[in-house]
Amino acid sequence: MAQVKIAQVRKAYGDNEVLHGVDIDIPDGSFTILVGPSGCGKSTLLRMIAGLEAISDGEVIIGDKVVNDISSPERDIAMVFQNYALYPHLTVAQNMGFSLKVAKVPKAEIETKVKDAAKMLGLTEYLNRRPQKLSGGQRQRVAMGRAIVRDPSVFLFDEPLSNLDAKMRGQMRTELRSMHRRLGSTMIYVTHDQIEAMTMADQIVVMNGGYAQQIGAPLDIYDRPQNLFVASFIGAPAMNFLKAKAEGGQVHLTDGTLVDMKVSDTVTGDVIVGVRPEHLTLDPNGALQITVDEVEPTGSETHISATTAAGIAVKLVTAERVSAESGAALKAAYQADKLHLFDAETTNRIETL
Repeated sequence: MAQVKIAQVRKAYGDNEVLHGVDIDIPDGSFTILVGPSGCGKSTLLRMIAGLEAISDGEVIIGDKVVNDISSPERDIAMVFQNYALYPHLTVAQNMGFSLKVAKVPKAEIETKVKDAAKMLGLTEYLNRRPQKLSGGQRQRVAMGRAIVRDPSVFLFDEPLSNLDAKMRGQMRTELRSMHRRLGSTMIYVTHDQIEAMTMADQIVVMNGGYAQQIGAPLDIYDRPQNLFVASFIGAPAMNFLKAKAEGGQVHLTDGTLVDMKVSDTVTGDVIVGVRPEHLTLDPNGALQITVDEVEPTGSETHISATTAAGIAVKLVTAERVSAESGAALKAAYQADKLHLFDAETTNRIETL
């Protein structure tokens, strides 16, 4: 195991800089997930940690060693790719033990490590099969087993579940967390799926535009997003944003509705009030006038898409079963202690009183 430190790391392709001085501390034994939209720089950063991309500036430190100029095989890392990258002509056991064979590890030791990893991953009965006779989830477990037998200091995962169906992704998330608990290893995982990030990570790094926008525990980021991007990206359905103005310590929506929050007298001008869909409820005495657009029952929840009197699209999520026609005029109330406030110009979070 080893801690990983990303210190002012930059990456440029000619004049195009895609990572802008990223700083991340990844504790020894943690499960850290880099999450963000396509093109945010997360996979590029992972490949730089792996030694598959050159570092334009800054340092990558694994344990107590700067690895900028150390080749990938010498970094004591193991990487699991999105496409599994299995040898089709080899059996499961041969795929899992291939890197050890190349390293001239004794055959008996290879067999022991492969059997131990296969038992951990539920692959024992498949050791003599070839990849084409396995499901997608089983192939991904083989790819993870190939990494486990190497006993690396750091595991790297590059969107390993994106090729699986929704049910299998859910199962594999559970298996990955169980594997992390058993091994206690440092794991760095890249995904664009914020549900994966929320359910698996000890630490999340939310990335956008080549910057680390916020770093923290999943629920800390969910409860206290530091800017509008993080607030909109983390959470499904996404947070609702209502235009407002702040003056004299009070906040009013654009339709004049007074919002139940207090701010410093120094906060003035255009602001954005954020409220998550589960913190809006249908209430005949509510402050928000809404017009229903669509009602989507999921079984355990009902999702309501609506438009406010100011013409802003909002979404509500309730455990109740709601029957309302499109165009119905309703009222909604918000949980005052769950509201968020952001500066409309800087997009940064504003603390309330």
